[in-house]
Amino acid sequence: MIGSANLNIMIKAARKAGRSLVKDFREVENLQVSTKGAGDFVSKADISAEDILKEELRTARPSYGWLGEESGGEDGEDPTRRWIVDPLDGTTNFLHGLPHWAVSIALEHKGQVVAGVVFDAAKDEMFYAEKGAGAWMNDRRIRVSGRSRMIESVFATGLPFGGRTDLPVVLQDLARISPAVAGIRRWGSAALDMAYVAAGRYEGYWERRLNSWDIAAGIILVREAGGLVQPLDPAGDLLSDGEVICANEPIFDNFAKVIRG
Repeated sequence: MIGSANLNIMIKAARKAGRSLVKDFREVENLQVSTKGAGDFVSKADISAEDILKEELRTARPSYGWLGEESGGEDGEDPTRRWIVDPLDGTTNFLHGLPHWAVSIALEHKGQVVAGVVFDAAKDEMFYAEKGAGAWMNDRRIRVSGRSRMIESVFATGLPFGGRTDLPVVLQDLARISPAVAGIRRWGSAALDMAYVAAGRYEGYWERRLNSWDIAAGIILVREAGGLVQPLDPAGDLLSDGEVICANEPIFDNFAKVIRG
């Protein structure tokens, strides 16, 4: 696929940041077994990757706004466009030497995500989508799964950690959905969970208490792959609420009914 200038800029930036992270990841695999641990090193890797993305994206489009996990938000001269960036989604996986993490970049225009890139650098899988142009992984067009029965379907979610207060509601979700499905996965990267829905690897995904940079690129990936994406609260706002549910169209209504209770 030959995308727009903006999409090509995003892909180039993701690859450059990904190369930096892969290099650091090799070091983490050694550090993570030491008594000192790798936390400080990973934090530096995360910040370094965001610096690369910021330089690439803002040099190419200096008028666009910016929202990054590490550096926060900055207004641009063009108030209608901004980059939404997570330089390392799946930090805990990275910290533990688990090769399941990604660079996530989205372009927002007038409140809507119009392009997105999720780069799994460890596996060299580049997921990308642009409004009206479909969703792709490397050079292959991707589509959501065609399965229509919940009992044959695999879903992904996140589980609360570090004493978060939303554990009871998530356990209620799991109790409702587990008897009705083929499996539930928790792999620790929201961006890749949504990319996997877009690629048909999962039938659906839901999660609470996320940030906009976790899901922004995934939103357009799923939609351009033929899936449905909504806030968990039908009256809510995806990017500001950070609560998302997505699936292929045949399964979405039943899936949403179970999760929403």
